[in-house]
Amino acid sequence: MMDYSSILNKTVTEIKPSGIRKFFDIAAEMDDVISLSIGEPDFQTPWEVRKEGIASLERGKTKYTSNKGLDELRKEISNYLKRRYNVSYDSKDEILVTVGGSEAIDLAIRAIVSPGDEVIIPQPSYVCYEPMTRIAGGVPVIVETKAEDEFKLTRKQLEDAITDKTKLLILPFPCNPTGGVMEKKDLEEVADVLKGTNIMVISDEIYSELTFTGNGHISPASIDGMFERTITVNGFSKAFSMTGWRLGYACGPKEVMKEIIKIHQFAIMCAPTVSQYAAVWALKYCDEDVREMLKVYDQRRRLITKGFNDLGLTCKEPKGAFYVFPSIKSTGLSSDEFCEQLLDRYHVAVIPGTAFGKGGEGFVRASYCYSTDHIIEALKRIGQFIKTLEK
Repeated sequence: MMDYSSILNKTVTEIKPSGIRKFFDIAAEMDDVISLSIGEPDFQTPWEVRKEGIASLERGKTKYTSNKGLDELRKEISNYLKRRYNVSYDSKDEILVTVGGSEAIDLAIRAIVSPGDEVIIPQPSYVCYEPMTRIAGGVPVIVETKAEDEFKLTRKQLEDAITDKTKLLILPFPCNPTGGVMEKKDLEEVADVLKGTNIMVISDEIYSELTFTGNGHISPASIDGMFERTITVNGFSKAFSMTGWRLGYACGPKEVMKEIIKIHQFAIMCAPTVSQYAAVWALKYCDEDVREMLKVYDQRRRLITKGFNDLGLTCKEPKGAFYVFPSIKSTGLSSDEFCEQLLDRYHVAVIPGTAFGKGGEGFVRASYCYSTDHIIEALKRIGQFIKTLEK
């Protein structure tokens, strides 16, 4: 009889499964569920992008690409980042095409973090940063962002978190789940704090196109003094509604990218070829599709924010991504209790804020990448649930 407890990596076995998937899996087995739980665009991948993917198969483009990705795609990524965010990367040495943004984050952490190194992680934030840090042997240093600060990382929080063991700062903005963003002045303060240090930055910009501020998304790498220390992570899942195509990218100084590419080479070989050909088309010709999707998301964002506030669940208007993060403290329930009871009694699925870190207690995450009718019905049921709590 095998003793698996003595065989398996204890760092891995001690990591809790994703709290997002827990509620998604429960909801999937129930009838009449209205789900606001998953951050997956309800739009189809633009037809011309799909058509280009199909055409690449018909042309027999089914072989491995370069480890780094198609040369044409890396050039288009470089053009796109320059056009949209005023950041210049050399397509030859500073860009790697990955299997989704998640692989890019994992590679960057493993290339930078050695056992015992500290990694500053603002939370609430996406679920992968802390586990990936632990798997690499790093020490997560959690900084809890606050609703009163619009869930931004403040200068003082960053200064207080830095020690002589700090190796890496993760900037998860626009933020899943809070919708918080870091504007230019905020990033300039980060740059000022990091000046003169060897601290690296991973900027997860997967929601960059889903930014609702007047100035749009500001990439940390565009800030003076930040390019040399920043690994920019992005992808095609959210902006181009290409979740199942599993395609992302990492960009950074060539000295760092050389090591990141080395890990990718041994672990993955290359990203899916058909996805890469489709992505070339997306970057060249789909700016208008992205703008149209953003308009719809903006309408839904206003609708769902007002809806939660009208129900007495204080909800700040998010400035990025496609989530709202309302406070449920007024109900007297914990985040888990609220979500479990809402799902069980009224068949509405939202995610407890604690799935994104301890600082998420008292909040829930609701996605608005669903139809208006879907959102209205969900809000209606949530309102009925809250009324029962008031009795």
